[in-house]
Amino acid sequence: MEIDFKKMNGLVPAIIQDYKTKNVLMLGFMNEESYNKTIETKKVTFWSRSRNCLWTKGETSGNFLNLISIKVDCDNDTLLVEVIPNGPTCHKGTDTCWGEENKYNPILFLSELQDFITKRHQEMPEGSYTTALFNKGVKRIAQKVGEESLETVIEAVSGTDEKLVYEASDILYHLIVLLEAKGLRIEDVAAELLKRHQPDWDKDRRLAKFLGTYKR
Repeated sequence: MEIDFKKMNGLVPAIIQDYKTKNVLMLGFMNEESYNKTIETKKVTFWSRSRNCLWTKGETSGNFLNLISIKVDCDNDTLLVEVIPNGPTCHKGTDTCWGEENKYNPILFLSELQDFITKRHQEMPEGSYTTALFNKGVKRIAQKVGEESLETVIEAVSGTDEKLVYEASDILYHLIVLLEAKGLRIEDVAAELLKRHQPDWDKDRRLAKFLGTYKR
């Protein structure tokens, strides 16, 4: 990886991003020495412009930034550093230097789940329920989606919120398996919903239904 340390007198900005939540935690600066130390120790080390020395984040507080990866931008002069933080990042005690909470959005797990199901589809390990579904084919998988949908409806009408969430989770899992079997992803569904959220989506049909002139 080529990094241009010359543009800013030996320094490059380093954007620190939480590997799991994808939230930006802070911005620091690295020179070649701090970059090399970061690679060597797997603890993010900056060049402190105020103290004019190397500074490993967490060396005093214990709130280290554990390195996952470093990427350089298209101009080779800015770094994106993915980390797993060990506690708050800001010296003021907040999760980020902007005072934001560094929370993981569980909706992101749907993509991770599809990645896992895709791997199952590729490797087809014995003893896996997901493998068994793929072996039974699209019709059986689709049937399972229908069965789980019915169970979800029953819980919504006469069950508890806890059981409703449980059954809804079963729907999503089997739906992702079905999408995978058809060569699609859960992101394709999200993209469709995003398209439908636009004001002009399906405008003619919706207007015709409003006016009572819609014909199937």
